[in-house]
Amino acid sequence: MTEPRKGYWIANVTVTNPDAYQGYQALAPEAFSKFGARFLARGEAETLEGQNWQRRVIIEFDSIEAARACYASDEYRAARAKREAACTADIALIEGL
Repeated sequence: MTEPRKGYWIANVTVTNPDAYQGYQALAPEAFSKFGARFLARGEAETLEGQNWQRRVIIEFDSIEAARACYASDEYRAARAKREAACTADIALIEGL
């Protein structure tokens, strides 16, 4: 039997309201912890092409299903509600090779 492929959460974020963003930062770790997320990269990045975002985040999960479940979870939904008025974001889930 083949092992499940890793899942990766790629986020591009520009914070527009740092005070409000703290609400997201207070809640999001609970969801990430619950679904076994591992942060591989987080912070400023050099943009070579495309939109320039303030920060980039790469998070690894044991499977794409775990990444999807994290995003759809009640815990992350509560965090996302705090994030909506605090930043612009572009998030994608990618299945590993």
